[in-house]
Amino acid sequence: MQPFTEKVVEIIKNIPEGKVMTYGQIAKAAGSPRAARQVVRALHSMSRKYSLPWHRVVNSKGQIALQDDESYHEQLFSLESEGVEIGIKGKIDLAKYQYHPDEGYGEGHFFQ
Repeated sequence: MQPFTEKVVEIIKNIPEGKVMTYGQIAKAAGSPRAARQVVRALHSMSRKYSLPWHRVVNSKGQIALQDDESYHEQLFSLESEGVEIGIKGKIDLAKYQYHPDEGYGEGHFFQ
């Protein structure tokens, strides 16, 4: 596994229950601020293998990004079961629910 992917997996594993992070935020914390799409790919391909809490990752607007109805509702229900309030069109109040890891996280301090 590539170092960036390892960091992405570790970051996602550590998102606490009842909190969310955005794809871009995870990419930045993993050291590559413009790699949000790679976060999407890693999440898609590694969620089962590493038992990642994939449902805690949302887009930059604080919305559930999944398009297919079944996956959308699975993410919605998973977040609601953790106490996250979901508004109209799957919108989450990032000011309230966004997880902000240790400030040194994105600078490599966490992974030394």
